[in-house]
Amino acid sequence: MTQAPLTAAAAATAIALSSSAAIAADYKKNPFTLAYDGAITQNIPGQVNIHPVAYKLNGLDISANVYTPANFDPGKTYPAVVVAHPNGGVKEQVAGLYAQRLAQQGYITITADAAYQGASGGSPRNVDKPANRVEDIHGMADFISQYPSVNAARLGLLGICGGGGYSLKAAQTDKRFKSVATVSMFNSGRVRRNGFMDSQLATVQERLKQASDARAQEAAGGKIVYANDVQLSDEQIARLPFEMYRQGFEYYGKTHFHPNASARFTLSSLLDLMSFDVTDQIELIDQPLLMIAGTRADSLYMSEEAFAKAIGTKDKELFKIEGATHIETYWVPGYVDGAIGKLTAFYARTL
Repeated sequence: MTQAPLTAAAAATAIALSSSAAIAADYKKNPFTLAYDGAITQNIPGQVNIHPVAYKLNGLDISANVYTPANFDPGKTYPAVVVAHPNGGVKEQVAGLYAQRLAQQGYITITADAAYQGASGGSPRNVDKPANRVEDIHGMADFISQYPSVNAARLGLLGICGGGGYSLKAAQTDKRFKSVATVSMFNSGRVRRNGFMDSQLATVQERLKQASDARAQEAAGGKIVYANDVQLSDEQIARLPFEMYRQGFEYYGKTHFHPNASARFTLSSLLDLMSFDVTDQIELIDQPLLMIAGTRADSLYMSEEAFAKAIGTKDKELFKIEGATHIETYWVPGYVDGAIGKLTAFYARTL
């Protein structure tokens, strides 16, 4: 287990860039509606290019972006990396940033909106079931493995936040992935069941009853009930007990806002989420494993637990970025650089 040093001056400079990042990340100013700093604004020969694509997965239309490396040569083959986005996020935000940065390192990358979310199909909207999210990852592997110039024998996986948890689950059985990495991994099942930092243990059965009632209402043709379907004032956000949520509202609601992203999910999804845990059967992962998280992330305990339980692989590392919070690994330049540097070396060695 190692840590990435980042000097106080560098960190201060990185965080000071937040005001400019907010402007640069405006999806309205990007022809591909990308909402991250340094995003591609046009495809230029010889540079990293973006290719919006669509494909079917279990009858649903999936919206994705493929990034190709600079000086892409269709006569050559390239390793590829599948990138899974966070809960409530879309491909145009942090997943796109990491996909673009990895393409700069010579990988063909793909990131897709989850089924029932973003620009992908599926009704009702914002269903958030673990089986769907894991299937999304298998589906990205299906598509990118057939993409021109991809060497399917050199396929890697990267999951961010909730996408990190689902990537751990997908890699347990999908051995097309030769290595798997996570950034700020979020164990969605554990948090929906126990609450963040196990803060809702006393209400598990009550919340399961609410979810069951919501499903019964849906089945009867009634109104779809949503969780996390709230708009908070700055004052309310400031009073939230966990920094990840406070910074998350800032990231998703302001600096890197995208209209397709939504934190809400159908309350009935809890029937599946609350019985799910990314660490169940995690020993099935025998591929090289890299987990990245910030030392100041209040979600760090999830990466530490999963890492300890991943006993099926002898090639594993928990890499801690000194000073970074959960959300800051999404966009703060110095922290993203640290993560990308580690990911680049990892995939170069394992793919």
